[in-house]
Amino acid sequence: QVQLTESGGGSVQAGGSLKLSCAASGYYFTYCGMRWYRQAPGKELEWVSTIYSTGYTSSKGSVAGRFTISRDNAKNTLYLQLDSLRTDDTAMYYCAKGETFPPAERGQGTQVTVSS
Repeated sequence: QVQLTESGGGSVQAGGSLKLSCAASGYYFTYCGMRWYRQAPGKELEWVSTIYSTGYTSSKGSVAGRFTISRDNAKNTLYLQLDSLRTDDTAMYYCAKGETFPPAERGQGTQVTVSS
């Protein structure tokens, strides 16, 4: 059974940083692409960043250069480093297995709140 558990969210001021983690289990993590999504109150789920099994990454334009996705296959863990946070980054952040939208499997989420 696939399990994805996010952690690392919190409340920070604009310009601050956070590092999100996603512990994965129940499947061959190393061979799967992974994604981060976010959903702000009253808005739809939006894709943030992808890391493929090859290590290749891509990110949404508004976060490119500020957010960095990475993975540690030995620990079955996905990460998202959030730097230079802005108030419009406030959202629930989810990790998801695979590269399809909407994601078939995702975690319960971790809240990121950025204040001005």
